[in-house]
Amino acid sequence: MKRLLTAAVLGLALLGTAQAAIDTYEFATEAERQRYRNLVEELRCPKCQNQNIADSDAPIAMDLRAQIYRMLEEGQSNEQIIDYLVSRYGDFVLYKPPVTARTVLLWYGPAGLLAGGFVLLGVILLRRRSKPGVTASGLSVDEQQRLAALLNQTPVDKKD
Repeated sequence: MKRLLTAAVLGLALLGTAQAAIDTYEFATEAERQRYRNLVEELRCPKCQNQNIADSDAPIAMDLRAQIYRMLEEGQSNEQIIDYLVSRYGDFVLYKPPVTARTVLLWYGPAGLLAGGFVLLGVILLRRRSKPGVTASGLSVDEQQRLAALLNQTPVDKKD
C-alpha cells in the first residue's frame, strides 16, 4: 500500500512538470541569442511578484517572450524593446526602475529610514547620559545607597 501511495504522489509530481512550456526560437547569430537571454532575464513578469520573464511559466510571460523575439527579429534595439514594455506595463517590469519623482521614495526611502533610526538612537543615548544623579547602572545615588544597605544586611536565621 505504501508503494502504491508513493508511486501515485511521484506520478502527480512529475505530471506538473511535464506541462511546462519550453520556448524554442531560432536565432541567426549567437549575439542575438545572448541579447534575447539578457532581455528576458532582466525584465520582470507582470503577473509574478518577483520572477523574471525567462523563469516564469505564466501565460503573459510566454506572450512577452514571443513579443521580445518578434521585436528582435524586426531589428529593434534593447532600449526600444524595454521602452515598449515599460509603456505597456509600467516601471514594474524593470528590476531597477529609473529615479523619477514617483520612484524617489523607493530609491532613497530605506536610506532615509536608516538615517532616521541612527538619529533616534543618538537622541535616546544623549538623553540617558544627561540625566542628573543617574549612574551608568541606571540607578540614582540614593537608590545605590539603599541597595548597598540591603546587600550588607545579614539574614536573620529563623529557628523553629
